[in-house]
Amino acid sequence: MTKTKRRGNARSPDANGIAEERITRLFALADETFRTDPARSNRYVALARRIGMRQRVRIPAELRFRFCRRCLAYLVPGASARVRVQHGKVIVTCLVCGHQKRYPVVKKHREE
Repeated sequence: MTKTKRRGNARSPDANGIAEERITRLFALADETFRTDPARSNRYVALARRIGMRQRVRIPAELRFRFCRRCLAYLVPGASARVRVQHGKVIVTCLVCGHQKRYPVVKKHREE
């Protein structure tokens, strides 16, 4: 049998770079507008996530922890999220829907 070529969506590397730029820009806008209009910042997060899914681009790790995976709310510690450390884990609780996410505490090595 001969191998068949997969014909997928022909995305260029430029499209991935543009998608990553838009995602970071939308998170920056969400951060700026959260105090005045939390609903708009939630919309920015939903748009960023949708761009990432459509272009198959991962949301950067530093931004991935800034929204609730259940309700897509933009999380700001003290305003829309509660952050606690218990038993070697960071527990982030969304104050909109009550969803909890647990991350292990990672110790950083000191470089001397």
